[in-house]
Amino acid sequence: MKTQVAIIGAGPSGLLLGQLLHKAGIDNIIVERQTPDYVLGRIRAGVLEQGTVDMLREAGVSERMDAEGLVHEGVELVFDGKRVPIHLTELTGGKSVMVYGQTEVTRDLMDARAASGAPIIYSASNVELHELKGERPYVTFEKDGRLQRIDCDYIAGCDGFHGVSRKSIPAGVLTEYERVYPFGWLGLLSDTPPVNEELIYAHHERGFVLCSQRSLTRSRYYLQVPLTDKVEDWSDERFWNELKARLPGEVAERLVTGPSLEKSIAPLRSFVVEPMQYGKLFLVGDAAHIVPPTGAKGLNLAASDVCYLYRILVKVYREGRTDLLEKYSELALRRVWKGERFSWFMTNLLHDFEGNKDAWDQKMQEADREYFLNSHAGLVNIAENYVGLPYEEVL
Repeated sequence: MKTQVAIIGAGPSGLLLGQLLHKAGIDNIIVERQTPDYVLGRIRAGVLEQGTVDMLREAGVSERMDAEGLVHEGVELVFDGKRVPIHLTELTGGKSVMVYGQTEVTRDLMDARAASGAPIIYSASNVELHELKGERPYVTFEKDGRLQRIDCDYIAGCDGFHGVSRKSIPAGVLTEYERVYPFGWLGLLSDTPPVNEELIYAHHERGFVLCSQRSLTRSRYYLQVPLTDKVEDWSDERFWNELKARLPGEVAERLVTGPSLEKSIAPLRSFVVEPMQYGKLFLVGDAAHIVPPTGAKGLNLAASDVCYLYRILVKVYREGRTDLLEKYSELALRRVWKGERFSWFMTNLLHDFEGNKDAWDQKMQEADREYFLNSHAGLVNIAENYVGLPYEEVL
């Protein structure tokens, strides 16, 4: 097989890049090691920045999102039982976010890929990347017991933190930055109406709480838990009782409970590699960076990576601007680090660190809360970062 761009990974970033390139007339093949059902089974975030929404519209996959997604013009923070509204549109000149589950984004992109007829290969094993510094890189993999090869111009590594793309870069090339947090998030998905119109991020002495949603009838809730906890330790009843205990009384009274559709515990970590490219290989999304979910930046940073790589590749193929290829990592990382900073900031602001912070850190946490929640400039800072900072032009 031959193509212009080989895309490794059929998650939302790989599918979005493939859809945009296809619409631009740039041939691409997507290779995914898992099955379609496995990819759709991943439960992930659901808050989309304006820039991500715009990219999905540009890709022509926004019809269901625009019909079913929930536009949110605000968000609430809770400290010591006090609810602090963050009026996003007022503080950012009209910007908002869209609540639409990542699973649904992936489903829409899968449907668009199938309708386009562009090739996508699922259940590919032993994927390997070759000649990344050469003129003609290529990808090999096994499918149905046969070894296959794709020759290409460029490779986009959209296969996540555990994928083969980043691991294909020789030792010593990448610099890794990491922060591991001493707790995890226990998430529960249920077919119950959201407890509040806007999302709630609550600090409590028993631990952080996030009240999120996927639709007007489906909710997603999170509790901060120790890393030693297991999902089986948490019955539905225990989860709902703990959630009520951490929410302000008037909010807890409105909580509608029900059977869980899914429960899982995710550890929190920050991770970045530099650079995000090596020869003809470009790392995209979780292959290059992980953020704690507190700032709702994971999928959105992946979408911004896609935006920069897509814009560059269009200029390469239409205008011969191969000089722009070396700018991908620089452009992407500037936005990545801003997203990492905001996610780190929100994680520190909202969580109880259970003895892992010293007295100085505790005082700094309290001072941050006092400033950011009682200052117009502080509220603008939170709002601007939450709705998403603007993309840079690719020139």
